[in-house]
Amino acid sequence: MARLHALSDAGEVAKRRPLLPRGRLLEVWPDLYVTGQAWVGDEARALLETAGGALPVALSVDAAAVPVYYGPRLQDVESLPREESLRARVLSARGIAVAWITYDQFGQRTVYEPTGPADPIFYLRRPGGTAAHIWRLFRTKPEARVYMAEYYGRDSEGRDWAETLPAETFDDLLARQKPRS
Repeated sequence: MARLHALSDAGEVAKRRPLLPRGRLLEVWPDLYVTGQAWVGDEARALLETAGGALPVALSVDAAAVPVYYGPRLQDVESLPREESLRARVLSARGIAVAWITYDQFGQRTVYEPTGPADPIFYLRRPGGTAAHIWRLFRTKPEARVYMAEYYGRDSEGRDWAETLPAETFDDLLARQKPRS
């Protein structure tokens, strides 16, 4: 089972980054609410640990606990970010889920200018990808329900997805995780 990890020493991550093999991509997301903490997936953690041993982990989350909704109009799949990175990005902003919103219910490209890193709407694509993807993270289940009903309109798939989110809030998501030894 894939995991996402809150590394408790972002400074150590910065020290190890230049020691990594050339050409290897490392995707690390600084926690927007806890100074010095960063979120990574299993692959990024393993890569970092090749450059200095085990890293201190504040907590780990089952990756499947952070659902991703792609919807019926998904395009430019070769430019989609890796899910490990996308989910870590969501956790870094205290989100519980994320939806692909690059195109709206009418097939029109979404236009949005994020106001900062904590903005719930953000751009993320695979490095080297040609298409920018727009994502909407959700910090609560009620927020997801309302947004998906409004954004996807008659498309019941999006509303149904929001109803099945496993956590109500970020704290609830963390509480549902089994402690790892």
